[in-house]
Amino acid sequence: MMQQPRLRSLQQRHATLERQIANEGARPQPDTGALGRLKRAKLRVKDEMERLRTGR
Repeated sequence: MMQQPRLRSLQQRHATLERQIANEGARPQPDTGALGRLKRAKLRVKDEMERLRTGR
């Protein structure tokens, strides 16, 4: 299945974004703009993973 490497790549990117969000959120004064961008990017990755899984 050709989608497996892409799905693994997206899962890794999702995990990286999750760590970046946690790191930014743990700062004394988190950058809310950066947090928003990271969260939106994570959501886009999650949506793409779902599309690959369901075949849409």
